[in-house]
Amino acid sequence: MSQLRTLDPFALDPIDDTFRSLMRPWRFEMPEGAPRIKIDLSEQDGSYAVKAEIPGVKKDDIDVRIDGNVVTISAEVKTEKEEKDKGGRMLRHERQEGYASRTFTLACPVDEGKVEANYKDGILALTLPKKANTSSKRIAVQ
Repeated sequence: MSQLRTLDPFALDPIDDTFRSLMRPWRFEMPEGAPRIKIDLSEQDGSYAVKAEIPGVKKDDIDVRIDGNVVTISAEVKTEKEEKDKGGRMLRHERQEGYASRTFTLACPVDEGKVEANYKDGILALTLPKKANTSSKRIAVQ
């Protein structure tokens, strides 16, 4: 008697998946989501340090915006068109493409004039200096 099984995309067995692909060469795969920007955020005395992982992006396709204490990092991941000069065809396309954005809020406002940004080997490194503390003045209520 055959068993009826439901598809659970989170419970994939790599061995079972390999044998299943040998039996059925044409199978439907769920497309992966848009590319994601993963960040590491640390704080020093006078600044924040951000390391954002954005692989496969050109430096010109990265946009960093700062509005007070809100930081937005966005990038567009593009893939070059494959040339099929020898009559070949694409068998598998796993590289992601699309638009990725990440916004986060810091505890202190950032001094936009002193921000440093460096992109190397798929890692965007930002140094975000904190604005000088403005002293608050207590107002006497009369």
